[in-house]
Amino acid sequence: MDEEFDVILLGTGLTECILSGLLSVEGKKVLHMDRNDYYGGESASLNLTQLYEKFRPGQAVPKDLGRDRDWQVDLIPKFMMSNGELVKMLVHTEVTRYMEYKQIAGSYVFRDGRISKVPSTEMEAVRSPLMGLFEKRRAKKFFEWVQGWDDGNPATHQGINLDKTPMQEVYTKFGLEAGTQDFIGHAMALHLDDAYKRQPARETFQRILLYTSSMARYGKSPYLYPLYGLGELPQGFARLSAIYGGTYMLNKPIEEIVYDEEGKFVGVKSEGETVKAKMCIGDPSYFLNDKNSKEERVLEEAKVVRAICFLKHPIPNTDDSNSVQIIIPQNQVGRKHDIYIAEVSSAHNVCPKDIYIAIVSTIVETSTPELEIRPGLDLLGPIFDKFVSVVPLYTPASSGTRDNVYITKSYDATSHFETVTEDVRDVWLRCMKTPLELKKRDSDIQAEA
Repeated sequence: MDEEFDVILLGTGLTECILSGLLSVEGKKVLHMDRNDYYGGESASLNLTQLYEKFRPGQAVPKDLGRDRDWQVDLIPKFMMSNGELVKMLVHTEVTRYMEYKQIAGSYVFRDGRISKVPSTEMEAVRSPLMGLFEKRRAKKFFEWVQGWDDGNPATHQGINLDKTPMQEVYTKFGLEAGTQDFIGHAMALHLDDAYKRQPARETFQRILLYTSSMARYGKSPYLYPLYGLGELPQGFARLSAIYGGTYMLNKPIEEIVYDEEGKFVGVKSEGETVKAKMCIGDPSYFLNDKNSKEERVLEEAKVVRAICFLKHPIPNTDDSNSVQIIIPQNQVGRKHDIYIAEVSSAHNVCPKDIYIAIVSTIVETSTPELEIRPGLDLLGPIFDKFVSVVPLYTPASSGTRDNVYITKSYDATSHFETVTEDVRDVWLRCMKTPLELKKRDSDIQAEA
């Protein structure tokens, strides 16, 4: 291939596909390569044959699990916040037209040994067992303060400076109990651990607003999910890239990354041929053995343990919901990191009728990762089958500006896409030298209840 590209992207994970779509729309000449024969990379949705090939190579797929084509099992369980950044990117690029969405039925939190629904209406909040009567009044005042905040009107601030006052001080000011802090910080602001309490309150404040505005958009829960699985998302952005001239090559082994004498990126060698480009963007797995690089490429930050579980019933104590998110705050089970549970079902066209897929995940803290997700597994009831993986979380070791190689981050344990879109914005800023601007459009995502 003699032609030179503006950008070569390695791996068709969601982060890379969003970037290839956005770059193609900007008029960049894009080549996208993946060693796999399917889209999605680490964030793919696999059919049964692919799932067994990945986790149990050589083992036959049980006949009683139904037809291959009825299954789309997500490797990375994540939901979309209905008012979040990913929805804005889908609307901005009009990738919404290629997909259908369904609302997740409920959002739950584990507290004092039981699962409780995160209230989605004022009526539910009044009845919720998450707080006693007096605590509900204090929480009501806190949420009224959040909703009434006006940056330009100090009278609405109640003496709090969002950019200086730590979040713990805000909780204390409103007299909120530890359990309520857990619920707000982990089930609404979706923080992974308690480090946020020592940080200025602005980020947590904005996360709470995102949650409440997402909840208000459709009611029931703040989350949306694409029909036929999360693998539809990278494919949607890949389609966008192709419309604007992007070239895609699946099943392409990447032999080496090629650099010039100064150590700057030149191209990618595959099947004996070197394709040239001005820059490279790729997922960390393509740079683990980058023998030509003069510097360390990626750092391992942590590990994530995930268990994909097949159930023949909805998760108990969730009102027989066909889909839920459950968060187990770390304090409730004596950990440093939260445990996340995401459940979907045949209502989302990802498995046969009467089967439910629940994925339990957390950041690894000990030498026995599967024991760490036990509190989550115990909430599922009888498990028909499960597939457990422990994978490293990689982060780029440098910004990429020196050699024009821009590496994305691994997908974390959170059950929403906000950290993925943060990474998209970060890589865009690094490689394009300007912040990503999303145009405001009137169109919206239509989601089935």
